[in-house]
Amino acid sequence: MDSSKFNHQFQIQLRFVDIDAFGHVNNAVFASYYETARVAYFDDVLGLRINWKKNGLILAKNILEYKSPVYLRDTIICKTSVVKLGNKSIEIYNELIRKNNNKEELVACAHGILVCFDYEKNETIEIPADWRELIKQKENLN
Repeated sequence: MDSSKFNHQFQIQLRFVDIDAFGHVNNAVFASYYETARVAYFDDVLGLRINWKKNGLILAKNILEYKSPVYLRDTIICKTSVVKLGNKSIEIYNELIRKNNNKEELVACAHGILVCFDYEKNETIEIPADWRELIKQKENLN
């Protein structure tokens, strides 16, 4: 994806516990990086409109692709973009970028499907109209 298409980015804090015996971030940890960036995205875009204990989002699908190892001292940002809104689902794309001086290197990417969910009724729901509008504004979607 073209980097100019991302309207949100979040710096990832790499922790020593993320590092495996090979000296790089373990692949399993990447999913938590994407999750942290997704929550930051929705907090920024939806603010208090999202109540994670009542109506929120569940991850239905997550495809991760690894390009290059990440090390403890790397500066990593996660870029996030909503690429499609369905009736109940939100298609999201993330890129993990290593920043080194003025240079950016793609180290991993993820494609996910989130589904709006009513936690009290334990069922999927349509994307609330105010969420849809705020996401469309943020992403310049039709």
